[in-house]
Amino acid sequence: MATGIKMICCIGLAVVLTGVGKSALIGKSHSGGKDDPVLQYVVNNSLREHPVLTKLRLRTLEDQWSIMMVASEQAQFMANLIRLINATKAIEIGMYTGYNALSMALAMSENGRVVACEIEDTYVDIATPFFKEAGVDNKIDVRYQIAMKTLSDLIAAGEAGTYDFVFIDADKFNYDRYYEKSLELIRTGGIIAIDNVLWSGKVVNPAPEDLTSQALDALNKKLHNDQRIELSMLIVGDGLSIVIKR
Repeated sequence: MATGIKMICCIGLAVVLTGVGKSALIGKSHSGGKDDPVLQYVVNNSLREHPVLTKLRLRTLEDQWSIMMVASEQAQFMANLIRLINATKAIEIGMYTGYNALSMALAMSENGRVVACEIEDTYVDIATPFFKEAGVDNKIDVRYQIAMKTLSDLIAAGEAGTYDFVFIDADKFNYDRYYEKSLELIRTGGIIAIDNVLWSGKVVNPAPEDLTSQALDALNKKLHNDQRIELSMLIVGDGLSIVIKR
């Protein structure tokens, strides 16, 4: 295994082992963890946010669904993974207002490309001016349609095995389908990051009526036994699984 990939796995283990208190799951710095002093210490002493990212984050916080935004500390972590593997092709499944898509594009070289899947035109309209202001609108290809169609289109276009990084953060019932398509699109040694895998802790013995938590729990168990990948589950944001294709 490459040195960089070993480093990622070690980071994951360290994060898991250093949880403190009743639960190591703190949440996102802009929502559940905004009053947590340890998480705010982490943000205050590690976040290096591009000025346009700051503007977009503040604009997103005005939206009633801002809890869906990727935490700034998580977006920066994933941007550093992109730098670590020298990624030039990425996919985001569930763009929302574009904070993480912008973060990924900024982390890539000039020839980088982010395919961003989104179905809400309101969010695309919010994101677009910020992409332009940051000077990376040429790197971000927004696909305004169902994500499964975009993924299938990419495979049909001969792009299987050519992507370096995929971030899954859309409807949870389709996570398993997104994962399988992403595994087909990603290259060997590429990374799939899967968000919300802890779902506020509800994946632990999910209630019989909680179909979302059941779906996430089933995927988590599938990943644990999937011999096609290397895996780390991190207590970052609402839970983040880092999958490396063997």
